[in-house]
Amino acid sequence: MSRIFVKGNEAIARGALDAGCRCYFGYPITPQNEIPEYMSRVLPGIGGQFVQAESEIAAVNMLLGAGACGVRAMTSSSSPGISLKQEAISYMAGSDLPGVIVNISRGGPGLGDIGPSQGDYFQAVKGGGHGDYRQLVLAPASVQEAYDLTMLAFELAFAYRNPVMVLGDAIIGQMMEPISQREPVHPDPDESGSWRLEGSGERKPRVIKSLRLAEGSLGDHNLHLQEKYEKARRECRHEEFLTQDAELVVVAFGSIGRIVKSTIRRLRQEGYRVGLLRPVSLYPFPSSALQELAGQGRRFLTIEHNLGQMVEDVRLALCGQARCGVYGHLPGNLPTPDDFEEPIVKAMKERK
Repeated sequence: MSRIFVKGNEAIARGALDAGCRCYFGYPITPQNEIPEYMSRVLPGIGGQFVQAESEIAAVNMLLGAGACGVRAMTSSSSPGISLKQEAISYMAGSDLPGVIVNISRGGPGLGDIGPSQGDYFQAVKGGGHGDYRQLVLAPASVQEAYDLTMLAFELAFAYRNPVMVLGDAIIGQMMEPISQREPVHPDPDESGSWRLEGSGERKPRVIKSLRLAEGSLGDHNLHLQEKYEKARRECRHEEFLTQDAELVVVAFGSIGRIVKSTIRRLRQEGYRVGLLRPVSLYPFPSSALQELAGQGRRFLTIEHNLGQMVEDVRLALCGQARCGVYGHLPGNLPTPDDFEEPIVKAMKERK
Protein backbone atom coordinates (compact mmCIF):
# COMPACT_ATOMS: atom_id res chain seq x y z
CA MET A 1 0.00 0.00 0.00
CA SER A 2 1.12 3.60 -0.57
CA ARG A 3 2.71 5.63 2.19
CA ILE A 4 0.84 8.47 3.85
CA PHE A 5 2.08 11.38 5.99
CA VAL A 6 0.25 11.52 9.33
CA LYS A 7 0.54 12.47 12.98
CA GLY A 8 1.24 9.76 15.50
CA ASN A 9 -2.22 10.14 16.98
CA GLU A 10 -3.84 9.62 13.59
CA ALA A 11 -1.58 6.62 12.99
CA ILE A 12 -2.91 5.08 16.21
CA ALA A 13 -6.50 5.68 15.10
CA ARG A 14 -5.79 4.17 11.68
CA GLY A 15 -4.08 1.19 13.29
CA ALA A 16 -7.11 0.60 15.49
CA LEU A 17 -9.51 0.71 12.54
CA ASP A 18 -7.31 -1.59 10.46
CA ALA A 19 -7.23 -3.99 13.43
CA GLY A 20 -11.02 -4.24 13.31
CA CYS A 21 -11.90 -1.70 16.02
CA ARG A 22 -15.51 -0.66 15.56
CA CYS A 23 -16.24 1.06 18.86
CA TYR A 24 -14.40 4.02 20.36
CA PHE A 25 -15.23 5.73 23.65
CA GLY A 26 -13.32 8.82 24.75
CA TYR A 27 -13.21 12.25 26.32
CA PRO A 28 -11.12 15.22 25.15
CA ILE A 29 -7.72 15.94 26.66
CA THR A 30 -4.52 17.31 25.17
CA PRO A 31 -2.24 15.96 23.61
CA GLN A 32 -4.31 13.02 22.28
CA ASN A 33 -7.31 14.80 20.81
CA GLU A 34 -6.54 13.85 17.21
CA ILE A 35 -7.45 10.25 18.08
CA PRO A 36 -11.11 10.91 18.96
CA GLU A 37 -11.33 13.54 16.22
CA TYR A 38 -10.30 11.00 13.57
CA MET A 39 -12.46 8.24 15.00
CA SER A 40 -15.50 10.52 15.09
CA ARG A 41 -15.10 11.25 11.37
CA VAL A 42 -14.44 7.71 10.18
CA LEU A 43 -16.24 5.22 12.45
CA PRO A 44 -19.86 6.16 11.61
CA GLY A 45 -19.16 5.73 7.89
CA ILE A 46 -17.95 2.13 8.30
CA GLY A 47 -20.72 0.92 10.58
CA GLY A 48 -18.89 1.64 13.82
CA GLN A 49 -19.84 3.55 16.94
CA PHE A 50 -18.15 6.68 18.28
CA VAL A 51 -19.15 7.99 21.70
CA GLN A 52 -17.78 11.12 23.33
CA ALA A 53 -18.57 10.14 26.88
CA GLU A 54 -19.42 12.49 29.72
CA SER A 55 -16.14 11.61 31.46
CA GLU A 56 -13.08 9.43 31.29
CA ILE A 57 -14.68 7.11 33.82
CA ALA A 58 -17.75 6.66 31.65
CA ALA A 59 -15.62 6.04 28.56
CA VAL A 60 -13.57 3.22 30.08
CA ASN A 61 -16.65 1.55 31.52
CA MET A 62 -18.14 1.58 28.03
CA LEU A 63 -14.95 -0.15 26.92
CA LEU A 64 -15.55 -2.78 29.59
CA GLY A 65 -19.08 -3.33 28.31
CA ALA A 66 -17.93 -3.64 24.71
CA GLY A 67 -15.21 -6.09 25.72
CA ALA A 68 -17.78 -8.20 27.55
CA CYS A 69 -19.70 -8.48 24.26
CA GLY A 70 -16.56 -9.54 22.37
CA VAL A 71 -16.35 -6.27 20.42
CA ARG A 72 -13.00 -4.84 19.35
CA ALA A 73 -13.05 -1.47 21.10
CA MET A 74 -10.66 1.24 22.27
CA THR A 75 -10.43 4.23 24.53
CA SER A 76 -7.68 6.84 24.73
CA SER A 77 -6.64 9.65 27.01
CA SER A 78 -3.61 11.32 28.57
CA SER A 79 -2.05 10.94 32.02
CA PRO A 80 -4.64 12.40 34.47
CA GLY A 81 -7.42 10.98 32.30
CA ILE A 82 -5.78 7.55 32.46
CA SER A 83 -5.67 7.87 36.24
CA LEU A 84 -9.46 8.13 36.23
CA LYS A 85 -9.70 4.94 34.18
CA GLN A 86 -7.70 2.77 36.54
CA GLU A 87 -10.59 1.29 38.53
CA ALA A 88 -12.31 -0.01 35.40
CA ILE A 89 -9.03 -1.33 33.97
CA SER A 90 -8.65 -3.39 37.14
CA TYR A 91 -12.24 -4.61 36.71
CA MET A 92 -11.46 -5.61 33.11
CA ALA A 93 -8.36 -7.52 34.15
CA GLY A 94 -10.28 -9.22 36.95
CA SER A 95 -13.07 -10.17 34.53
CA ASP A 96 -10.77 -11.55 31.80
CA LEU A 97 -11.92 -8.90 29.33
CA PRO A 98 -10.08 -7.60 26.25
CA GLY A 99 -9.74 -3.91 25.44
CA VAL A 100 -7.17 -1.42 24.17
CA ILE A 101 -6.26 1.71 26.12
CA VAL A 102 -4.04 4.41 24.60
CA ASN A 103 -2.12 6.83 26.82
CA ILE A 104 -0.47 9.78 25.07
CA SER A 105 1.21 10.86 28.26
CA ARG A 106 1.99 14.41 29.41
CA GLY A 107 3.88 16.03 32.26
CA GLY A 108 2.84 15.53 35.88
CA PRO A 109 2.12 14.89 38.66
CA GLY A 110 -1.31 16.42 38.91
CA LEU A 111 -2.44 18.33 35.85
CA GLY A 112 1.22 19.13 35.08
CA ASP A 113 1.42 20.50 31.56
CA ILE A 114 0.70 19.35 28.02
CA GLY A 115 4.34 18.69 27.16
CA PRO A 116 5.98 15.27 26.76
CA SER A 117 6.86 13.02 29.68
CA GLN A 118 7.39 9.35 30.52
CA GLY A 119 6.15 9.83 34.06
CA ASP A 120 3.37 7.26 33.59
CA TYR A 121 5.71 4.25 33.45
CA PHE A 122 4.88 3.07 36.98
CA GLN A 123 1.17 3.59 36.44
CA ALA A 124 1.16 1.61 33.19
CA VAL A 125 3.52 -1.23 34.06
CA LYS A 126 2.87 -1.82 37.73
CA GLY A 127 -0.91 -1.70 37.51
CA GLY A 128 -2.30 1.70 38.49
CA GLY A 129 -5.49 0.16 39.82
CA HIS A 130 -6.07 -2.20 42.71
CA GLY A 131 -5.32 -5.90 43.07
CA ASP A 132 -2.79 -8.36 41.67
CA TYR A 133 -3.22 -7.71 37.96
CA ARG A 134 -1.17 -6.80 34.92
CA GLN A 135 -1.86 -5.19 31.59
CA LEU A 136 0.35 -5.70 28.57
CA VAL A 137 2.11 -2.44 27.64
CA LEU A 138 3.58 -1.50 24.25
CA ALA A 139 5.74 1.61 23.75
CA PRO A 140 6.15 2.95 20.18
CA ALA A 141 9.19 5.01 19.18
CA SER A 142 7.96 6.20 15.78
CA VAL A 143 4.73 7.00 13.98
CA GLN A 144 5.00 3.72 12.06
CA GLU A 145 5.34 1.82 15.33
CA ALA A 146 2.38 3.73 16.74
CA TYR A 147 0.34 2.25 13.90
CA ASP A 148 1.86 -1.24 14.04
CA LEU A 149 1.74 -1.63 17.83
CA THR A 150 -1.88 -0.49 17.97
CA MET A 151 -2.76 -3.27 15.56
CA LEU A 152 -0.76 -5.68 17.70
CA ALA A 153 -2.50 -4.44 20.85
CA PHE A 154 -5.86 -5.68 19.56
CA GLU A 155 -4.44 -9.08 18.71
CA LEU A 156 -2.90 -9.44 22.17
CA ALA A 157 -5.99 -8.16 23.97
CA PHE A 158 -8.13 -10.91 22.48
CA ALA A 159 -5.43 -13.59 22.58
CA TYR A 160 -5.06 -13.13 26.34
CA ARG A 161 -8.48 -11.63 27.19
CA ASN A 162 -6.74 -8.79 28.96
CA PRO A 163 -6.38 -5.01 28.76
CA VAL A 164 -3.49 -3.84 26.60
CA MET A 165 -2.06 -0.32 26.78
CA VAL A 166 -0.26 1.57 24.04
CA LEU A 167 1.94 4.02 25.94
CA GLY A 168 3.07 6.98 23.86
CA ASP A 169 3.72 10.58 24.78
CA ALA A 170 3.23 14.08 23.40
CA ILE A 171 6.24 13.62 21.09
CA ILE A 172 4.93 10.43 19.47
CA GLY A 173 1.35 11.71 19.36
CA GLN A 174 2.11 15.06 17.72
CA MET A 175 5.03 14.29 15.40
CA MET A 176 4.37 13.60 11.71
CA GLU A 177 6.03 10.89 9.63
CA PRO A 178 5.15 8.70 6.66
CA ILE A 179 3.64 5.31 7.43
CA SER A 180 2.71 2.25 5.43
CA GLN A 181 -0.65 0.77 6.32
CA ARG A 182 -1.29 -2.95 6.28
CA GLU A 183 -4.24 -4.83 4.90
CA PRO A 184 -7.15 -4.44 7.33
CA VAL A 185 -7.90 -7.32 9.67
CA HIS A 186 -11.33 -8.94 9.52
CA PRO A 187 -11.73 -10.52 12.96
CA ASP A 188 -13.37 -13.89 13.24
CA PRO A 189 -16.84 -13.17 14.67
CA ASP A 190 -16.35 -16.18 16.94
CA GLU A 191 -12.91 -15.11 18.21
CA SER A 192 -14.40 -14.30 21.61
CA GLY A 193 -15.81 -17.81 21.75
CA SER A 194 -18.13 -19.09 24.41
CA TRP A 195 -17.59 -16.35 26.97
CA ARG A 196 -19.01 -13.24 25.28
CA LEU A 197 -22.39 -11.78 26.15
CA GLU A 198 -24.59 -11.73 23.07
CA GLY A 199 -28.17 -11.45 24.34
CA SER A 200 -29.16 -14.86 23.08
CA GLY A 201 -31.97 -16.69 24.83
CA GLU A 202 -31.08 -19.99 23.22
CA ARG A 203 -28.39 -21.04 25.65
CA LYS A 204 -27.48 -20.97 29.33
CA PRO A 205 -26.89 -17.50 30.79
CA ARG A 206 -23.30 -16.26 30.87
CA VAL A 207 -21.93 -14.18 33.71
CA ILE A 208 -18.87 -11.93 33.45
CA LYS A 209 -17.71 -10.50 36.75
CA SER A 210 -14.73 -9.62 38.91
CA LEU A 211 -16.53 -10.10 42.24
CA ARG A 212 -15.76 -13.54 43.72
CA LEU A 213 -17.13 -14.07 47.22
CA ALA A 214 -17.19 -17.86 47.49
CA GLU A 215 -14.54 -19.37 49.77
CA GLY A 216 -11.31 -19.83 47.80
CA SER A 217 -12.81 -18.48 44.57
CA LEU A 218 -10.77 -15.28 44.46
CA GLY A 219 -7.53 -17.08 45.25
CA ASP A 220 -8.10 -19.60 42.46
CA HIS A 221 -8.94 -16.81 40.03
CA ASN A 222 -5.80 -14.90 40.91
CA LEU A 223 -3.74 -18.02 40.25
CA HIS A 224 -5.45 -18.30 36.86
CA LEU A 225 -4.53 -14.68 36.11
CA GLN A 226 -0.91 -15.22 37.11
CA GLU A 227 -0.70 -18.23 34.81
CA LYS A 228 -1.99 -16.03 31.99
CA TYR A 229 0.61 -13.34 32.69
CA GLU A 230 3.32 -15.99 32.69
CA LYS A 231 2.20 -17.17 29.24
CA ALA A 232 2.22 -13.55 28.07
CA ARG A 233 5.98 -13.40 28.62
CA ARG A 234 6.34 -14.89 25.13
CA GLU A 235 5.14 -11.50 23.81
CA CYS A 236 8.30 -9.74 25.02
CA ARG A 237 9.76 -7.41 22.37
CA HIS A 238 12.83 -5.19 22.26
CA GLU A 239 15.32 -3.58 19.87
CA GLU A 240 19.11 -3.72 20.21
CA PHE A 241 21.34 -1.19 18.48
CA LEU A 242 25.13 -1.52 18.36
CA THR A 243 25.28 -3.67 21.49
CA GLN A 244 27.66 -6.32 20.07
CA ASP A 245 30.85 -4.54 21.21
CA ALA A 246 29.35 -1.95 23.55
CA GLU A 247 31.02 -1.23 26.88
CA LEU A 248 27.94 0.74 27.99
CA VAL A 249 24.37 -0.12 27.02
CA VAL A 250 21.80 2.65 27.32
CA VAL A 251 18.29 1.43 28.13
CA ALA A 252 15.56 3.80 26.95
CA PHE A 253 12.02 3.34 25.67
CA GLY A 254 9.61 5.13 23.38
CA SER A 255 10.50 8.55 22.03
CA ILE A 256 13.56 8.80 24.29
CA GLY A 257 14.92 5.54 22.89
CA ARG A 258 14.69 7.04 19.45
CA ILE A 259 16.41 10.29 20.45
CA VAL A 260 19.14 8.39 22.30
CA LYS A 261 19.86 6.39 19.15
CA SER A 262 20.90 9.64 17.42
CA THR A 263 23.19 10.46 20.33
CA ILE A 264 24.77 7.01 20.12
CA ARG A 265 25.46 7.38 16.39
CA ARG A 266 27.32 10.61 17.10
CA LEU A 267 29.30 9.16 20.01
CA ARG A 268 30.28 6.13 17.96
CA GLN A 269 31.93 8.48 15.48
CA GLU A 270 33.96 9.85 18.40
CA GLY A 271 35.10 6.36 19.40
CA TYR A 272 32.77 5.66 22.30
CA ARG A 273 31.62 2.04 22.38
CA VAL A 274 28.03 2.58 23.44
CA GLY A 275 24.87 0.76 22.39
CA LEU A 276 21.12 0.85 23.00
CA LEU A 277 18.54 -1.62 24.26
CA ARG A 278 15.04 -0.27 23.68
CA PRO A 279 12.18 -2.16 25.33
CA VAL A 280 9.22 -2.24 22.95
CA SER A 281 7.07 -4.18 25.40
CA LEU A 282 7.30 -2.60 28.85
CA TYR A 283 5.26 -5.49 30.21
CA PRO A 284 6.43 -8.13 29.65
CA PHE A 285 9.83 -6.54 30.22
CA PRO A 286 12.90 -7.77 28.27
CA SER A 287 14.74 -8.98 31.38
CA SER A 288 16.41 -11.92 29.61
CA ALA A 289 18.01 -9.67 27.01
CA LEU A 290 19.45 -7.46 29.76
CA GLN A 291 20.74 -10.47 31.67
CA GLU A 292 22.45 -11.79 28.56
CA LEU A 293 24.23 -8.47 27.98
CA ALA A 294 25.19 -8.29 31.66
CA GLY A 295 26.76 -11.73 31.33
CA GLN A 296 28.95 -10.31 28.57
CA GLY A 297 30.36 -7.69 30.94
CA ARG A 298 28.30 -4.68 29.87
CA ARG A 299 27.50 -1.73 32.06
CA PHE A 300 24.13 0.05 31.84
CA LEU A 301 22.57 3.49 31.96
CA THR A 302 18.84 4.15 31.76
CA ILE A 303 17.71 7.41 30.22
CA GLU A 304 14.12 8.35 30.86
CA HIS A 305 11.84 11.36 30.44
CA ASN A 306 11.07 11.26 34.15
CA LEU A 307 13.16 11.22 37.30
CA GLY A 308 13.80 7.47 37.28
CA GLN A 309 11.13 4.77 36.99
CA MET A 310 12.10 2.10 34.45
CA VAL A 311 15.52 1.95 36.12
CA GLU A 312 13.92 -0.11 38.89
CA ASP A 313 12.93 -2.84 36.43
CA VAL A 314 16.36 -2.74 34.80
CA ARG A 315 18.08 -3.22 38.14
CA LEU A 316 15.69 -6.02 39.08
CA ALA A 317 16.50 -7.75 35.80
CA LEU A 318 20.24 -7.39 36.35
CA CYS A 319 20.05 -8.82 39.91
CA GLY A 320 23.39 -7.24 40.79
CA GLN A 321 25.24 -8.70 37.79
CA ALA A 322 26.09 -5.23 36.49
CA ARG A 323 25.89 -1.59 37.41
CA CYS A 324 23.06 0.58 36.13
CA GLY A 325 23.00 4.34 36.46
CA VAL A 326 20.07 6.58 35.60
CA TYR A 327 19.69 9.94 33.92
CA GLY A 328 16.26 11.53 34.21
CA HIS A 329 15.33 14.32 31.83
CA LEU A 330 12.86 16.72 33.45
CA PRO A 331 9.29 16.24 32.22
CA GLY A 332 7.63 18.87 30.08
CA ASN A 333 10.82 19.78 28.22
CA LEU A 334 11.49 18.59 24.67
CA PRO A 335 14.85 16.76 24.71
CA THR A 336 17.35 16.63 21.86
CA PRO A 337 20.29 14.27 21.19
CA ASP A 338 22.59 16.95 22.64
CA ASP A 339 20.92 16.60 26.05
CA PHE A 340 22.02 12.98 26.40
CA GLU A 341 25.61 13.24 25.23
CA GLU A 342 27.07 14.45 28.53
CA PRO A 343 25.40 11.84 30.79
CA ILE A 344 26.41 9.02 28.43
CA VAL A 345 30.04 10.18 28.23
CA LYS A 346 30.14 10.61 32.00
CA ALA A 347 28.83 7.05 32.48
CA MET A 348 31.41 5.74 29.98
CA LYS A 349 34.25 7.29 31.96
CA GLU A 350 33.18 5.96 35.33
CA ARG A 351 35.07 2.98 36.69
CA LYS A 352 33.44 -0.41 36.62
